[in-house]
Amino acid sequence: MILKNIEIKARLDNYEETHQIVQAICPKPESIERQVDTFFITGQGRFKLRETNERSALIYYDRIDSIDPSPSDISISFVNDPKTIKDVLSKSLGIRGVVKKKRALYLHGQTRIHLDDVENLGKFIELEVVINKDQTIEDGSKIANEIMDKLNIGKEDLIDVAYIDLQEK
Repeated sequence: MILKNIEIKARLDNYEETHQIVQAICPKPESIERQVDTFFITGQGRFKLRETNERSALIYYDRIDSIDPSPSDISISFVNDPKTIKDVLSKSLGIRGVVKKKRALYLHGQTRIHLDDVENLGKFIELEVVINKDQTIEDGSKIANEIMDKLNIGKEDLIDVAYIDLQEK
């Protein structure tokens, strides 16, 4: 599966307030799961194995580090044997690091809203606006900005890197 989306990520100092607003616009979470993301060493982009209670996936994405709503090119392949895949990739590429989190996923139109509690980092929100074939990057950015306004997410809350990058700092 190959996707293009617009993404923002923000630290939440007011998690409960944001959670209430998310629940008001999306009454029921699609899923709540624990995720373990093992990041592998790559020359460009980010490459990880995501393990959950449901199903595991290899995910490669390339996104510029920016606080502005930014496009991501994502390739996902679901895997049946994450233990063996992790072993093969660990030996061939090396492990960059591991990020563990509890994620509540909500859907608002074409936007995936993630409320994340990331081990050793804190609480965050991610918006992923999936770009449809007839939409532009600008259309997706507009949607992301509108949802940020609804959720009272300001520019000062935004972060420009992935959780693995924050963890490494």
